[in-house]
Amino acid sequence: QVQLVESGGGLVQAGGSLRLSCAASGSIFSIKDMGWYRQAPGKQRELVVSITSEGSTDYADSVKGRFTISRDNAKNTMYLQMNSLKPEDTAVYYCRMIVQTMNVPIRYQYWGQGTQVTVSS
Repeated sequence: QVQLVESGGGLVQAGGSLRLSCAASGSIFSIKDMGWYRQAPGKQRELVVSITSEGSTDYADSVKGRFTISRDNAKNTMYLQMNSLKPEDTAVYYCRMIVQTMNVPIRYQYWGQGTQVTVSS
């Protein structure tokens, strides 16, 4: 079993910064792709940014130049540094990882519980 635990959300003023973390634990053999998603009230969940095991990234246009994703493979942890935050960044942020567990040579996706980010104007 694998669990993802997020932390770092909160309330910040426009122009401020937050750093989200997502730590995976459990019977992990390897983690391939990781990503951050967000869902604002009344909207569909959308991809914010993804990162492959090789470090290739793909950012949504709306966050390019402001958000930075990183991963620490030794700690099975992913981070999202969010700078120059805007009110439209307000959403619940979810992390997602594609994990191969120890006992089964198949990859599954796992999601974090979500963390609220609120940006006030």
